[in-house]
Amino acid sequence: MKMSNRQFKIMAIGFISVWMAIFAALPLLLTFLLSLFKPSTTQVVVPHLTLHNYVDAFHYLYIRIFLHSMLWAVFTTVLCLVVAYPFAYAMAKMPSKYRALSLLLIMVPFWTSSLIRTYAMMTIIKAKGLLNHCLIALHIIHAPLQILYTPVAVEIGLVYTLLPFMILPLYANLEKFDWRLVEAARDLGATPWTSFSKVVLPVSMPGIVSGVLLVFLPSITLFYIPEVLGGAKSFLLGNLIKYQFLDGSNWPLGAAMSTLLLLFLLLMIGLYRLRHQRKNAGLFV
Repeated sequence: MKMSNRQFKIMAIGFISVWMAIFAALPLLLTFLLSLFKPSTTQVVVPHLTLHNYVDAFHYLYIRIFLHSMLWAVFTTVLCLVVAYPFAYAMAKMPSKYRALSLLLIMVPFWTSSLIRTYAMMTIIKAKGLLNHCLIALHIIHAPLQILYTPVAVEIGLVYTLLPFMILPLYANLEKFDWRLVEAARDLGATPWTSFSKVVLPVSMPGIVSGVLLVFLPSITLFYIPEVLGGAKSFLLGNLIKYQFLDGSNWPLGAAMSTLLLLFLLLMIGLYRLRHQRKNAGLFV
């Protein structure tokens, strides 16, 4: 019996809904419920409802770690944007046969676990790694640079891991751009910078915002990159939540921090959507 298009859509939507309910909504619900219980030294939790975990989550030390993580995330996002925009801009203007190759080169790292790639980064930036060997061989430096287990190593790892998440939305946006608008602006006397800032940049703003969200949100919570590349010197919010679950044996506090972080991220997305809706509504006034 041949399946109709409507039946196929219903089955596909139903499958995706069940999948999201089991693997997304249910874990979030369990995390929230876990945050309402008391911690225990003999078992995972004590089934007694309390909001004390949310009060503990606002301890001044945890607030400092949160603000520190926010600064790292902002810096990582800005650096990814500065590197990714020219790359995406150049890709969008390439002939179509070279675009596929460029996209392939961007997607290749996704074929390997990011944790494995982080350990590979260690072999490049360590004192006796590939980077120092090349710089010494070229007589640029005379002694190895101490990059590993420093904030610089953590930033390199974050940018390296998250850069494709900035490039792809920008490219998807710029690839649809009508470059004849730039030529028209140039014919009307606009300088290259004016045509870029007044024509290209506003049109690419949705891609910029999407890339910023895709980079900013994970950079707050990635814990293995600071641990592997930064050692004990780098302790961000993701490391704090991981510590509460695995080392501190305080699952309810870790769940409360995770819930608050989720609410903060949802608030950011909601504010962006509200601003976007108001901007679109203003266009039709």
